[in-house]
Amino acid sequence: MSAPKNILFIMFDQLRWDYLSCYKHAHLETPHIDRLASMGVRFDRAYIQSPICGSSRMSTYTGRYVHSHGASWNGIPLKVGEMTMGDHLRKVGMECYLVGKTHMRADAEGMARLGLEPDSLIGARVAECGFDVFERDDGMLPEGPEGFYDPDGAKSYNEWLRGKGYESDNPWHDFANSGLDEDGNVLSGWFLKNSAEAANIAEPDSETPYLTGRGMEFMDGHDGPWCCHLSYIKPHWPYIVPEPYASMYGPEHVPPVSRSERERENPHPIFKAFMETKVGEAFSRQDVRDAVIPAYMGLIKQADDQMGRLFAWMEDTGRMDDTMIVLTSDHGDFLGDHWMGEKTFFQDAAIKVPLIIYDPSPEADATRGAVCNALVESIDLAPTFVEVAGGAPALHILEGESLLPIVRGETADTQRDYVICEYDYSASPVADKNDIPVRDAVMFMVATERWKLIHFEGGYRPMLFDLEADPEEFYDLGDSDPHAEVIAEMYDKLFAWTRRQSQRTTRSEEQLLEMRRKSGGRGVIIGVYDENDVPLDLTVKYRGRKAPNMKARS
Repeated sequence: MSAPKNILFIMFDQLRWDYLSCYKHAHLETPHIDRLASMGVRFDRAYIQSPICGSSRMSTYTGRYVHSHGASWNGIPLKVGEMTMGDHLRKVGMECYLVGKTHMRADAEGMARLGLEPDSLIGARVAECGFDVFERDDGMLPEGPEGFYDPDGAKSYNEWLRGKGYESDNPWHDFANSGLDEDGNVLSGWFLKNSAEAANIAEPDSETPYLTGRGMEFMDGHDGPWCCHLSYIKPHWPYIVPEPYASMYGPEHVPPVSRSERERENPHPIFKAFMETKVGEAFSRQDVRDAVIPAYMGLIKQADDQMGRLFAWMEDTGRMDDTMIVLTSDHGDFLGDHWMGEKTFFQDAAIKVPLIIYDPSPEADATRGAVCNALVESIDLAPTFVEVAGGAPALHILEGESLLPIVRGETADTQRDYVICEYDYSASPVADKNDIPVRDAVMFMVATERWKLIHFEGGYRPMLFDLEADPEEFYDLGDSDPHAEVIAEMYDKLFAWTRRQSQRTTRSEEQLLEMRRKSGGRGVIIGVYDENDVPLDLTVKYRGRKAPNMKARS
């Protein structure tokens, strides 16, 4: 065991924190991920920065809040000039590669304005969120009457499937994400009733094993030092899984739903709008949960088995001894909790994620198997990786803090006393259906260990939860007069966050302090009446000088 030479950064999509056995799921056994937790540190209060794929990932990849990087919803480009994990790591000698999903949209207009060609080295990195791409697979190839959602989705995977005999114009849909009836009809995984079907694909050819193999191919061909972002598509919908996983779980294994009738009694109007979405209404039905959640659990069980395959290969090849492994998710999934589906609100089912960090170095021996209750954010990963690579995090750009001191037992806590999550829903159907202006369709969450406050633009009252007395987040205290002081204190924290200096990214604090000291030595003399009023060395260039009299020259 030695100091990590490489970083394997594993991210699952839409994996709830409490659907792993190391996080105490009642029925779902995930022994391989559990083993990783026993070898490293498990973080129990890890929060994302936005409850939707694109903006959450952009915060993780940039180490910056959504308010800072601006890519606030799926499909909103990450603007040219935002430094990413890859930029920071390459600066200190570590390459940064992608195998899988980013959900990043390139700033094509910004690239064209600056003359950055997408097929150039710099242009390709800017267009791919700072990664060098081994394989990008955003894993989504839905098709509607207006065409494909993402024409490049599952591109290499579809070609690979066709090469294995899966003949279709869209093997991703017809085989990997759909069932088949006895008459040969495709049962699309897009329809929740088909979640109970087995995907019409041989299990080793499905998406999660495919990406595991690609991750191993990358590691086998690269010596390092590298950071490999192995980014899985599942257990994100479509919720459908091949055998043997399709038959592993049934309605009897579905956890009790976490919701209360109180939540629907005089609810906050924005919360009400999210409960009344089609996906919220669907997951409020038990028959939908009984069809979907066993498939969701099967996808997670398959993912854990693939982690066993991956970790065994790493041990056999020596990679486990020189590679830090970080495992997390980009957000959770309500699955009917709080009368909602999907992830676009601020209860813990959506915004709290699993986070496990395994460090092979001897300095981490004291914390193996530890559980950390510190408030952690996904923006902490980028500065952690920079420090692992031997660099000093650029804290005027990176807004998180390195977790390496926790992993190596130097401290048990972070320096923060609150976490932030943001959601800009201005481009969503919820805003359209409820006629909410673009500038008002945004909300912010600030949470401490005890309290969680949600602020809504547009003049709405806040929501407030007491996480000690009400850990399930059923009782909204946002209009409770006895809690006015708490609400004010939480707003003070939110306002302090909004006042942070987040856009001055071209000068570090050290450079600014140096500028203070050097400004007087560059000849600018302001407010000085007599040259003897300042030190001689500051005015030496203005003393003893001679010049001809040019006043009378015509």
